[in-house]
Amino acid sequence: MPVKQGDTLRVHYTGTLTDGTVFDSSRERDPLEFTLGRGMLIPGFESAVMGHEAGETVTVTIPPEDAYGEVDLELIFTVARSQVPAHIPLEVGTPLQLSNEQGQMDVIITEVDAEEVTLDANHPLAGKALTFEIEILEIK
Repeated sequence: MPVKQGDTLRVHYTGTLTDGTVFDSSRERDPLEFTLGRGMLIPGFESAVMGHEAGETVTVTIPPEDAYGEVDLELIFTVARSQVPAHIPLEVGTPLQLSNEQGQMDVIITEVDAEEVTLDANHPLAGKALTFEIEILEIK
């Protein structure tokens, strides 16, 4: 029977970037289990399996708008170096968690100079097209 809204699926998947870099895979762990239509996954992943059947393998390239969205320039900002606590390594790629009155925000250091540190609060996969190879193992 073809996959439809409300079905619970078990799948194995491998996600790659356009340059072939693997950013995630379930192959070395338990299969991913999710219910279609509950918003548990990015929209493009859910629509890729719709209408397919157990035993099929689907390969799809998902544009940013159906994955983690485009890069939001408002989520890239700078802070004075003096505002960063001394125990935090000021290295590009260092993940940080900021807190303010609105809650917590995960950021990555993307640039460091003598005066400022640039932080990016976008999802690490924002702005990227993602290719998934999805093997549908079971439809419950």
